[in-house]
Amino acid sequence: QVHLVESGGGLVQAGGPLRLSCAASGRTFSSNYMGWFRQAPGKEREFVATIRWSSGNTYYADSVKGRFTISRDNTKNTIYLQMNSLKPEDTAVYYCHVDRSYWGQGTQVTVSS
Repeated sequence: QVHLVESGGGLVQAGGPLRLSCAASGRTFSSNYMGWFRQAPGKEREFVATIRWSSGNTYYADSVKGRFTISRDNTKNTIYLQMNSLKPEDTAVYYCHVDRSYWGQGTQVTVSS
């Protein structure tokens, strides 16, 4: 089992920054990648960003490319999502995952215009 705890969500004005964290515990040694999805009200959950645990290679949705940065700290089994130039359309619950098999409880991000 893998347990994920997200933090860092909140309310921010458009154009501002926010950083999310996701700490993993449990059987993480066999994980291939971690990442973030988000779900806005009335919409389906969508991909945001992924990082390969071993190589550090990163992948982003077109909608966040150039504004969001995903990173990892291997020593802490933690990933981060640095979000800059936030837009109202980034408002959603952000979910952390491991190999899309384990999911966190989600953290709310609200961007006011």
